[in-house]
Amino acid sequence: MEAKMDNKIYPCAIIGGGLGGLCLAIQLARQGVEVILFEKNSYPQHKVCGEYISMESWDFLSDLGVPLNDLGLPRISQLGISAQSGFMLNSPLTLGGFGISRYTLDDHLCQIARKWGVTVLENCKVLDVQITDGVVTEISTSIGRYRAQLVCGSFGKYAPTFAKSPDKITNQLPNYIGVKYHIETDLAADRIELHNFKDGYCGISKVDLNRYCLCYLSKSSNLRRSGNDLKAMEESVLYKNPFLKKYFTQSTFLLDKPLVISNVYFHPKETYLNGMFLLGDAAGAITPLCGNGMSMAMRASKLLADLMLSYAEGRIDKTELVNRYALAWKNNFSTRIWAGQHLQHLFGKNTSTHLALKMLHYAPALTQRLIGLTHGMPY
Repeated sequence: MEAKMDNKIYPCAIIGGGLGGLCLAIQLARQGVEVILFEKNSYPQHKVCGEYISMESWDFLSDLGVPLNDLGLPRISQLGISAQSGFMLNSPLTLGGFGISRYTLDDHLCQIARKWGVTVLENCKVLDVQITDGVVTEISTSIGRYRAQLVCGSFGKYAPTFAKSPDKITNQLPNYIGVKYHIETDLAADRIELHNFKDGYCGISKVDLNRYCLCYLSKSSNLRRSGNDLKAMEESVLYKNPFLKKYFTQSTFLLDKPLVISNVYFHPKETYLNGMFLLGDAAGAITPLCGNGMSMAMRASKLLADLMLSYAEGRIDKTELVNRYALAWKNNFSTRIWAGQHLQHLFGKNTSTHLALKMLHYAPALTQRLIGLTHGMPY
């Protein structure tokens, strides 16, 4: 049976209801732009994510309507980074951040989007995107076909078939897995810690509901060497860091099972591809050590929303919209992505990580500069 066609032509369609997509939808809807958003899963949901947000995004989220002041969120102002050797570098976080689970945050944003009139289609998988006449784009989904003038992709690290770039080859890049738990543990609420192990690192910090997010990134080779047994990998690789051994053996694990993503690559991407404006992880190689992937996704939504409103008002054309967004992305994120990629190469190596942390211990000004490269200014 042929999928039904929605005869309406939406000014904007957004594929993916994560942070970038939801924030973009809310901003456009508040300015009177009709938006339809496709989300393949349902709200609320847990996601593999470090769940630390720089304070640069506090005012932005509050302005969107997220009741941050009412959620009792931990303010994070201290950083600890350990080497597998057991050495710990401690440093203040000048700007700092706060913790909130994606389960909580995405659910609030979805409710706000609906309040502003965004059509949010849950459990709706986008199958294909085709520009039909140079102006209108047709979107085929698991529940029907839709049309829109502008299409945005906020589908995360995994590019669907219709959004793949034929020029990007990933088989020569390191392949990672990401694993997340929620735990109860003994860690100061104002502190975030990063713990290194061979070919990976793990972040721990407090979120809402008096729980902590423990999320790690590891090269897939660690899992293969452990017979694809996650628990065996943790015991044979992560436990070699004494801090991680303590957290894994002396904490209460709250989820029925860990959340796991695989085949994660970090490589440059485009901001506009196959007729879609991309934001968040869909648009750039945002490594966790950029420090603020969530803030970067939300800031990108603001950049794109401002430009799309200029387009809607006839002040710029489509070509200028594409070019201006690419430039805005580069100006705002290229340094942070560069810093994150270089820090990623440094971490997860026993000797070099230990020596680097020792050096930074005696160079606090340099430590603050590196931290500053991963945090943006409020927007």
